[in-house]
Amino acid sequence: MTAPEIPIETAPDAAEDLRAFEAASRAWLEARLPRRDTAEQDANYSIFHNLGHDDEKALIDAGRAWQAERVDAGFGALTWAHEWGGRGLSASHERIYAGVEREYLTPERHENILVTVELVAPTLLELGSDWHKERFIRSFLRTDELCCQLFSEPGAGSDLAGLSTRAVRDGEGWRVTGQKVWSSGAQFSEWGLLIARSDPAAPKHKGMTAFMVPMDLEGVEVRPIRQMSGGSTFNEVFLTDALLPDEYRVGEVGDGWKVALTTLGFERQSSAGIVDAGGNTADLIRLAASLGITESADGRGRIAECHIYERAQALMVARYSELEQAGAVPGVEGSIGKLVWTQNLKRVGDAAASFLGHRILADTGEADTFAWTQHLLGAPGYRIAGGSDEIQRNIIGERGLGLPREPR
Repeated sequence: MTAPEIPIETAPDAAEDLRAFEAASRAWLEARLPRRDTAEQDANYSIFHNLGHDDEKALIDAGRAWQAERVDAGFGALTWAHEWGGRGLSASHERIYAGVEREYLTPERHENILVTVELVAPTLLELGSDWHKERFIRSFLRTDELCCQLFSEPGAGSDLAGLSTRAVRDGEGWRVTGQKVWSSGAQFSEWGLLIARSDPAAPKHKGMTAFMVPMDLEGVEVRPIRQMSGGSTFNEVFLTDALLPDEYRVGEVGDGWKVALTTLGFERQSSAGIVDAGGNTADLIRLAASLGITESADGRGRIAECHIYERAQALMVARYSELEQAGAVPGVEGSIGKLVWTQNLKRVGDAAASFLGHRILADTGEADTFAWTQHLLGAPGYRIAGGSDEIQRNIIGERGLGLPREPR
């Protein structure tokens, strides 16, 4: 995909009236998309996709086209600087646009798109070379190319510092050998952000280096993993003597841990507030109404509890965004927000299961019943993705509360 040849409307500065911006956002969306409250939709509460390869690729392609259209119109990279195709607006503008966009039926933003736009692009902006920024950022923001994470390994999941994939100097480049796992969207990605051990003699949090890896490079093999919720979004990636030029290195030699922490910080923020997956309070209210149990004290209590935590999560994300926009380095907000979100995924699923009873167990063709199994089967996955709940609690305790480190 290439940028259109029509001129892009110049963006207003950060002092633009927020209500005028909201009106402009709604007018732009109204001209392009149906409203959610008027469009017919099939019940879909999946957290991880249950699709074949071709169907998942079609879903991703639709999301990529929508992301490119948003960026070209000035609504897809609102807080990014003009030099990267953004508008240089505030986190408040971004939240307003996100709120308005939720009123419309948009193409789904696959996690592969989120990783590219929300994790890798900002990591390269912060730590990449001038060449990386020029080569990748605009392409990644428009999703002309996609990027996956090549972090976790079979023997080093949440303990990323224990990874064993090796990067060895080979002339002017690096030869990489090892295995990665749980790489979302690797089979659809043009690039991967890789962390490898470049100095096995160094302490394990040191001696790591980050690289951008072309996924079609000789020596790179992607094998999809079948998930219990269906589909194969996750993958194993095998690297066998894959030769990378040194210009693909991100950051200094030995700074891989810094790159990883930067990306994981964006990932926790993304998981806490950007990923829109599974059922939510609005879905529970609709379900309760269809079952005629809106007057049930237990049901009302469950829905209220879910709504309280959704609201708390939204406020945390707003606080995180304002801190980031102000130039501060947020602390443990991302970890807290992710915990709030993953726990509420379970809370919503438990509420739906209690409302439906045995009707959730088999696909009888009755609408809005068996569809909830996709939520129940997918929710446990996000207690691992982006750092497990246990790791998030360690981060909060040790870095936020100053508690003694857990024995290693």
